[in-house]
Amino acid sequence: MANVRVGRIVGAHGLKGEVKVEALTDFVERLDAGRRLRLKGDWVTVEGARVQGNRLLLRLSGVEDIDQAKALQWEYLEAPAEERPELEEDEYVTADLIGLEVVTTDGERLGKVDDVLLMPAHDVIVAAGIMIPAVKQFVKSVDLKEKRITVELIEGMRQ
Repeated sequence: MANVRVGRIVGAHGLKGEVKVEALTDFVERLDAGRRLRLKGDWVTVEGARVQGNRLLLRLSGVEDIDQAKALQWEYLEAPAEERPELEEDEYVTADLIGLEVVTTDGERLGKVDDVLLMPAHDVIVAAGIMIPAVKQFVKSVDLKEKRITVELIEGMRQ
């Protein structure tokens, strides 16, 4: 089964190899100490995890100094897809939304979901160049079985 991106290393911290990580998941427990993650195709273990400001600082197995940490900047951390978190009724894993067909409440096909941007206030679905806030006002339904998201657009959303 594939892996899911859960973080991106954005820099080094300190001299002993800690890395600053931007979480790419709402389930930050996937980056807790003791977790195994994929990094550049290899498995690493999170040996330590703490929060500083809006970033996570992780100590990863095999990363012993600042030079090794700097070399990992912009690399992704991935968790096994089978370790999916328990979701509430209206919660979805980002990877499940990519590729779903997006249609309006009027039945107009807009295209497929190209990306889901993780923003501070709410996620944003990107389909056919249209950015749709992932809130109930605009996203009327998500049907994973039918692989379809139904949205209601307002004036100005289309480019």
